[in-house]
Amino acid sequence: MDVHSHSRRERVPWVVGVSGASGTPYAAAVLRGLLDAGESVDLVVSRSSRLTLLDETGIAFRDAHWRDDLGAWLARGADGKPDTFAGGRAPDLTDVRHWGAGDLAAGPSSGSYPVKGMLIVPASTACVAGVALGLSKDLLQRAASVTLKERRPLVVAVRETPLNGQTLKHLVTLDEAGAVVLPASPAFYAGATHIQDLADFVAGRVLDAAGVPHRLYRRWEGELGPVRGGSRER
Repeated sequence: MDVHSHSRRERVPWVVGVSGASGTPYAAAVLRGLLDAGESVDLVVSRSSRLTLLDETGIAFRDAHWRDDLGAWLARGADGKPDTFAGGRAPDLTDVRHWGAGDLAAGPSSGSYPVKGMLIVPASTACVAGVALGLSKDLLQRAASVTLKERRPLVVAVRETPLNGQTLKHLVTLDEAGAVVLPASPAFYAGATHIQDLADFVAGRVLDAAGVPHRLYRRWEGELGPVRGGSRER
């Protein structure tokens, strides 16, 4: 096998970081969108986000059973109903790799590890501060710092309201460093009729910022009067 043919088949994933802010349905929608688009995913779930995930979905995310737990999470709708997606079948997680949040020797901690970029969904204010200040206190923050220093795309879907002055300064720092600051702010022009539509809108905007194609929401086409019968089929 020659070097060129090997490089063409090299796995180059998106790193998805999930911090402790409320909004785990946003993360699930982004992950489903990436997988539907045929993208590889490296997943980092922070310790604090596991408490949020348990509170919002009832799912305990365990390192030793992450595939089962991730499958249950991705099948659950934003309204908390299990088996909303995939018809009750487990999603294909073949090209998903999970890294423990405390593993600072993991692949995404190094700039030589090939990735397309990183999406932090949702991003807590503590996570925003850690990345803006370069603290690298866990793998999520370290991977984000590496993404910035390597000039790769970084999308930060901050989920907090109201925002105080210090957080706003941190967000400006991230913007100046080249990150896309994307507040988890759903829009209603797409004709949302279900909480899932609102989660999918935010997820779709995250994927838009990353340049990943999707069909998560109905795009604005310059005509008034959104579709009232639902923005998409499930």
